[in-house]
Amino acid sequence: MTIRVVLADDQTVVRAGFRALLDLSDDLAVVAEAADGVEAVEVVRLTRPDVVLMDIRMPRMDGLEATRRIAADPSLDRVRVLVLTTFEADEYVFESLRLGAAGFLLKDVEPEELRAAIRTVAAGQSLLDSSVTRRVIEEFARMRTPLAEGAALLAPLTGREREVMALVAEGLTNEEIGAQLLMSPLTAKTHVSRCMIKLGARDRAQLVVLAYETGLVSPGSAGKGQVLRGE
Repeated sequence: MTIRVVLADDQTVVRAGFRALLDLSDDLAVVAEAADGVEAVEVVRLTRPDVVLMDIRMPRMDGLEATRRIAADPSLDRVRVLVLTTFEADEYVFESLRLGAAGFLLKDVEPEELRAAIRTVAAGQSLLDSSVTRRVIEEFARMRTPLAEGAALLAPLTGREREVMALVAEGLTNEEIGAQLLMSPLTAKTHVSRCMIKLGARDRAQLVVLAYETGLVSPGSAGKGQVLRGE
């Protein structure tokens, strides 16, 4: 299957460069471009792509707000946003994940890494650039919800679902979760899906956000890798 991509960046030369890189792969196709956040939301609603490469700093509407609107639209629940920017600031990374982005990469990423990242998020997985993963985790901890509120947020989960969610925050696959908790990968996947439904999380990346915010996990106990895999 061809992965359909929308490019959202206010610089024409950057969009042209991304298009040239993606055109080298038979399984990736750019279906539309946008020069600002307003256009990004419009073309995404029109074309329903698999992945959006979203810049953060754009005129009229920035990439964070565009990401929020896309993630909040039930009709676009299959669209995955991959934030791609030159800015490493913690608040951008953290906020992009809170708002529904499936991943975050810096623009100096190697071409094959970029193509692989698009395939990763299109497959329902989540991804963080390894250079910012540790700082994102530290930001999660700094902004942690008070313990009482965190406990209330996690109240709908069973004890087993909390165990599974904590392992998701460590970056474990469903196979690895199953092996650790002595269950099948399919059962692990079911638990992950139930966690998402009960907590209103869009994907595994948002489960990680909630795991740190609520104090279910803490820095040092997780954050081993940059890919939060779906299988």
